[in-house]
Amino acid sequence: MIETARLAGFFAAHGVWCVSEGETLIPLLGYLHADGEYGMDRLMFDDYAEGARAGQDALADGDPSWVGAVLVADGYIHLDQGKTDALLIEAVQYGAYRQSLQLAVPYRPAQDPRGFAVHKPKFMNADCDDPEFDAMAEAFFVGAASHTEANAVWDAHLDETV
Repeated sequence: MIETARLAGFFAAHGVWCVSEGETLIPLLGYLHADGEYGMDRLMFDDYAEGARAGQDALADGDPSWVGAVLVADGYIHLDQGKTDALLIEAVQYGAYRQSLQLAVPYRPAQDPRGFAVHKPKFMNADCDDPEFDAMAEAFFVGAASHTEANAVWDAHLDETV
């Protein structure tokens, strides 16, 4: 699950980069092949929700060439502050024992008078052993840092108060 958590971090950072300029993120499906190469598909549909559903279906079905895959979609989560914009991330590691991870990266949209901000990721569901969780969380941040252009945007706009 460590490789898939790293994959999730990489594509979460890519999503942050996309929304930092004020655009709505077209759902994206990132995947990891056995040779270590990443791939990505943008899920462009007439209806945004239809694209997100197609991504969820793709995660559920998997592909024989994927070690892991991640869906990143623009949405909302409810925090103490109320309804908050967030990138919703679902990652799946395939194999004999399928594992999954769900998290959200809350953000303040660029159109807000205070400007764009990225908040601390909120890990929601992790289908793994508790001792592995810390390593998975660390791998997520390593993956985010490996997307150098996106990570620079994330770091420049980080607001850890939320």
